[in-house]
Amino acid sequence: MSAFTNGPASVDLDRYTVSRTISIQAPLEKVWAAITEAEHLARWFPQRVDLPVAEVGTRGVFSFEGYGDFPVEVEAIEPMRMIAYRWGNELGAPVALESAASTLFRFTIEGIEGGTQLTVVETGFEATANPAARMEDNRGGWTSELDELVAYLEGSV
Repeated sequence: MSAFTNGPASVDLDRYTVSRTISIQAPLEKVWAAITEAEHLARWFPQRVDLPVAEVGTRGVFSFEGYGDFPVEVEAIEPMRMIAYRWGNELGAPVALESAASTLFRFTIEGIEGGTQLTVVETGFEATANPAARMEDNRGGWTSELDELVAYLEGSV
C-alpha cells in the first residue's frame, strides 16, 4: 500500500484540460521507465504497446482490450523530466493523429521526499466532437490508469 494518498483526475472546462498529479513511492528512474518504455507502459496503461523508442517524431500504437488500436506519436521529450504523446482517441474510438479529435497528454515527473511526483495534463479537447463527454471519459481513464501505475511501481501487481 502506498505511503501517499492520491486524489482523482480533474476536468477544467474553461481550459479544455484533464489533469492529475500523483505521488509514487518509487525512484525517478523507475517512473521514467514506466512512462517511456514499451515493456513498462504495457504493464499499466495499454495492454499492448508498439512504440520502438521514445524519441520526438516516433509513431506507434497503444492497444486497449475491447477498444482497439490507437495511433500515438512522441511530440516532446526532456529526458528524466517530461514526455508528451499525441494520440488519436475519440471517446474510445481510434482517429488519425492529424485529426482535430487527437489530443496531447504530457507526463511531467520530479523527485520528492520518499519518491516521485507525476503530473499528467491532457489538452486539445476543444476541437473534439463532444468536449465535455470526452473530458469526463478521459478523467475517469486517468484516474484508473494512474492508480494502476502506482500499483505497478509500488509492487502491488
